[in-house]
Amino acid sequence: MRTQILLSLLIPFAVGITAAHAATIGPRPFFLVDQMQQGPLKEQLSACAADFLAGKKLETTLFSIGHRGAPLQFPEHTAQSYKAAAQMGAGIVECDVTFTKDKQLVCRHSQADLHTTTNILTTDLAAKCTTPFEPATKHSKANAKCLTSDITLAEFQSLKGKMDAADKTATTPKEYIKGTAGWRTDLYAATSGTLMTHKDSITLLKQLGVKFTPELKSPSVTMPYDGMSQENYAQMLIDDYKTAGVPASDVWVQSFNLDDILYWIKHEPAFGKQAVYLDGRNSKQIDIMDANSFKPSMQALKDMGVNYIAPPLWMLVTAQDGKIVPSIYATQAKAAGLNIIAWSLERSGPLTTGGGWYYQSINNIVDNDGAVYELLDVLANRIGVSNVFSDWPATTTFFANCMGLK
Repeated sequence: MRTQILLSLLIPFAVGITAAHAATIGPRPFFLVDQMQQGPLKEQLSACAADFLAGKKLETTLFSIGHRGAPLQFPEHTAQSYKAAAQMGAGIVECDVTFTKDKQLVCRHSQADLHTTTNILTTDLAAKCTTPFEPATKHSKANAKCLTSDITLAEFQSLKGKMDAADKTATTPKEYIKGTAGWRTDLYAATSGTLMTHKDSITLLKQLGVKFTPELKSPSVTMPYDGMSQENYAQMLIDDYKTAGVPASDVWVQSFNLDDILYWIKHEPAFGKQAVYLDGRNSKQIDIMDANSFKPSMQALKDMGVNYIAPPLWMLVTAQDGKIVPSIYATQAKAAGLNIIAWSLERSGPLTTGGGWYYQSINNIVDNDGAVYELLDVLANRIGVSNVFSDWPATTTFFANCMGLK
């Protein structure tokens, strides 16, 4: 029996998995339930946990989106991270899309993050970085800046992925690329993650049986870039799915740039129908409890043809009488008929001290890791979000299965 269990965990990473397989979520969801405060929600999730521990099958769910894969423990945007997300039941997995010097699309969270997410500083390619490594001194922190547009696709593919981190006190590149947060780990694929081109990600995710949510990242270089306009860039992303024969209904293209969304709505309406406007307006630009501060308004966005809006977690909720409740932002978005996707669960680390930036509207009432399920309950059952990004999709997969969410 022990051998069979071990094989069931190892085979997916060896030969790939499909959505037809049951999800494998590990102990974390159950740990989080144990941390919850006593109440009806904990009782419901505890009973559900008992059913799954007794052998009930966990299903892959579109509610659960792998944010950059599963970067709580696997280097983001690597084959290992994508496979882990799919194994944990994420029905949709994200590739953030940027481009190389020779204008090839690759999966990176930022065009300017190679120095923190890969081993580039310890390779010969370090000399090509926009800002080569600068050691820390008594008066300054260590620094570096390496763009995907600093190198060609072939050079990009020679690199290895690592956990997103940097040691600002470092005096050598080898020291600098360390610094992984204590609540993450270098146990899996440390400095050896397999980087992905956008086309590679499509091939892999098709094999894994999951759907796609690519984000067109804002360039760190001036556009047009070597003759490539922003519109060309947006079209290239869509063309990769069309060439691969992926139906538009399986793709949720994303951008923080509303003009990108409107471009897709106009020029690629099948993909534009599910285009996701990432709302990056911060608290200085928008008051989540004042509908008059939403510019453009939710209804205006809907009238433009936008069907999906995706704000950070904190914009959707507020605290009231010690409880997490929907914000005006959330109720206005739903009233306008917008589908809501929330980002990103389990990005902030432990919640014992308020949860950090992603929980800023409810920091004063968040004091334990189990609060993640209180938040999910409000998002799913009171607001009605369609999907939730997570750095550890097992958490959202478990919740969706318990609540009957698809």
